[in-house]
Amino acid sequence: MQIIIKDDCVCCGACETINPDIFTVDKKAKVNQKTIDINKQDCIDAALVCPANAIWIDDIFDFN
Repeated sequence: MQIIIKDDCVCCGACETINPDIFTVDKKAKVNQKTIDINKQDCIDAALVCPANAIWIDDIFDFN
């Protein structure tokens, strides 16, 4: 799973509230790619609550 933060990010902090180990917000949300695989559901939840739809999840379904 790879997460991309689009330029539409409004720095609301919703993603960081869900899991600060994955997301940090400064001028734009940033992703700690090393923690994604153990927290996939938090990544999905953050994308769903993002008011700007700025969190893009690539390869959301792992068929392996």
